[in-house]
Amino acid sequence: MPMLDFRHETFLALAACGSFTKAAEALNITQPAVSQHIRYLEEHYGCRLVDHSGRKMKLTHEGELLLRFVMAIHADARRFQEALQSLESQEAPFSFGATLTIGEYVMPEILSKLLVKHPDLTFHMSVSNTQTLLERLRRGELDFVVVEGLFDKSEYDATLFSLENFIPVCAPASPFARGQVPFEALTKSRLIVREPGSGTREIFENILQKNNFSLHSFEKVIEIGNMAAIKKMVAGGLGITFLFEAAARRELEEGTLCRIRIPGFSERREFNFVLLKNSFFRDRYMRIYGMLKEAAAPPPAEA
Repeated sequence: MPMLDFRHETFLALAACGSFTKAAEALNITQPAVSQHIRYLEEHYGCRLVDHSGRKMKLTHEGELLLRFVMAIHADARRFQEALQSLESQEAPFSFGATLTIGEYVMPEILSKLLVKHPDLTFHMSVSNTQTLLERLRRGELDFVVVEGLFDKSEYDATLFSLENFIPVCAPASPFARGQVPFEALTKSRLIVREPGSGTREIFENILQKNNFSLHSFEKVIEIGNMAAIKKMVAGGLGITFLFEAAARRELEEGTLCRIRIPGFSERREFNFVLLKNSFFRDRYMRIYGMLKEAAAPPPAEA
């Protein structure tokens, strides 16, 4: 049997739809045909791929492994087609994703330097939250992503891109802007946070848990999926927030936001460069990683 055939397409549809009936509808085939394709794959691989024991169908551990493998092959197949179409150009285009913090406040300067040094590069950058980007990576829509936040690294090929300070900020007129402030004192203020699925949000909730707090510890919580809006509201004295220092560097320098000094609070978190495991194009993507890292490096100090 070839490495992948139409029955793997059926398996992908079943994993995406969550039921044999919906998979059959999506593929425009009969439900018995879906069952036959899955049985064939189970016999071929010598293991169960689907667990029917519960009320809802789910993949077995072996099924999850096959899913990741098939999705990686599909992503590489699409990239191979694009590479063939780009043979005449010096650099094949690439498509990647970055979180809002990274895409809006870190990547613009890096990409500007990259294009000065490599003017023939063509690429597309999508900006979204961490979970959305990882899902698009799994579907083969992106070559790689640069994300912050918590995720299962064992499911991906992840390389550290940088370590960044994660800080609380307030308006200059806030009483929190003067002296040191105990963590518990902040819970009396309005907290403005990113939406669920955001890496910044996940990191903040992890920090809260580490300090024996939660979002429910705060008297008022507002969720906003736009970092610029959050910073503007905080600068206007409408609440506090926690974010990466890189996202507020300009406002901190201009004095429109102030860092809150919490005794013993020092948090640094990872930005990660993430690929699908076993990607055929890993070497190329890691060359791009090296180019991005080089562009991100500070200029050498003058003698």
